[in-house]
Amino acid sequence: MTAHIVSGSASTQLASTREELAKLLDSARRDGTPVGFVPTMGALHEGHASLMRVTRERVGDGPVVVSIFVNPLQFGAGEDLDRYPRTLEADLEVCEREGVDVVFAPSVDEVYPGGDPQVTVAPGPLADVLEGKTRPGHFGGVLTVVAKLFGLVKPDVAVFGEKDYQQLTLIRRMSADLCLGVDVVGAPTQREPDGLALSSRNRYLSPEQREEATTLSRALYAAQVEAAHGVEAALQAARAELRRSKGVDLDYLVVTDPALAALPTEPEPGTEARILIAARVGTTRLIDNMSLTIGASR
Repeated sequence: MTAHIVSGSASTQLASTREELAKLLDSARRDGTPVGFVPTMGALHEGHASLMRVTRERVGDGPVVVSIFVNPLQFGAGEDLDRYPRTLEADLEVCEREGVDVVFAPSVDEVYPGGDPQVTVAPGPLADVLEGKTRPGHFGGVLTVVAKLFGLVKPDVAVFGEKDYQQLTLIRRMSADLCLGVDVVGAPTQREPDGLALSSRNRYLSPEQREEATTLSRALYAAQVEAAHGVEAALQAARAELRRSKGVDLDYLVVTDPALAALPTEPEPGTEARILIAARVGTTRLIDNMSLTIGASR
């Protein structure tokens, strides 16, 4: 592949190697045109498409790059690496429809030549709580591959979904702490009409489990309503909603500040916060989160 990307091109071009990616972005880099980036693991849905649209808004006629790479470094023993959906042809159709300029879909050997990297990113103490407590090593794998992809794509802006809020927070911190020069943007969670957060893992749910899974978002919406009366009221409302379902195995339900730190014991009225939840429905682990305003009506 030797073609160079043309800003505003209607045709999505596929790169599978570092060299192909560099050639496709060469003219944008020479001209100083802003490059936007959406890292994904594929199995694209409307949530991913919304990230592409946010990225386009940020870079205008500059190239939008989407990576599709199932990163083995972030999967632990017994997790779903082997069964994680790989749907490249359908994913390319989504990217074409959304006007993506370049799709980077490398092999594992292309991203990790010679095997697992000897130098990795240490994600710090925030990686040991919430998702990190259940999935040790997960965020080290996430940050390492994102840092590598940032180095290969060299984006000006990268867009991530707020559904994976802890991941977004850690990537923002990595970009700032390591001076990577990438503007890390969070885009709102996309939901089904019944409130369920869009996720590639939703396809694992049976119809009955799919109905049970809506309990997570109902619990968070209930917390938003009651947050005007304080943190404990918000948590009690969420727990009451969770008790209505027998098919949800709760892992955690917590309220934090927007940076995932502890809230003050007595937050001032109008304090912004985040409520996060993780649970299993059947064998499928789901996460979700929403913003809260503590001690004030929304």
